[in-house]
Amino acid sequence: MSNRPEFSDIKSYDEFIKYYWYRDELLKICKQPGIDHTGTKPELNQNIKEYFNGNLIRKKKSGSRKKSITEVTLNSPLLDCGFSFNTKFRDFFSRQTGIDNFKFTADMATAWRKVKKENDRSFTIQDMLNIYYGKSNYAKYNDSACEWNKFLKDFCADDRNAQFKDKLKTAAVLWKAVRDSDLPKVYDYDLVIKYGEML
Repeated sequence: MSNRPEFSDIKSYDEFIKYYWYRDELLKICKQPGIDHTGTKPELNQNIKEYFNGNLIRKKKSGSRKKSITEVTLNSPLLDCGFSFNTKFRDFFSRQTGIDNFKFTADMATAWRKVKKENDRSFTIQDMLNIYYGKSNYAKYNDSACEWNKFLKDFCADDRNAQFKDKLKTAAVLWKAVRDSDLPKVYDYDLVIKYGEML
């Protein structure tokens, strides 16, 4: 197992992605050279990739907003209708879908971030509904930020790990070994064998 180097010692994006970085660490990395440090973990990773390619992504200033419209319809642009993931819009989508206790999806949240980032005034409530129904690929949630969650789930699902009383603690020890190395960030029982003395 090799220890993760400091960011300043990394010379390429290919080397950078061998290691696991928490979102807070990515924020700090982006702030140092003045890279845009807003957004999700995949967006921060993309900004760092561009940095290694010689492109410094600066934070975009949000465009001026038009006055919000009061009556929300399917044709209402998200940026003009005061859209938010709140009760008002949850109720609106509940009426449109016929689903009680409507829940927004990760793809919908990703689309909303894209709309705001690109100041996309053409994106409507209907477009958001199309994302909910899987009829649009406008934006897809990147689940690579959930590596630890998948690692833990896979560890717990492996019957060979029934011997461990505190699975969360045991998985965390293995995850730390993987996270700080250039190993793939996925669970494999070989890790239990390799790092057994640490468990």
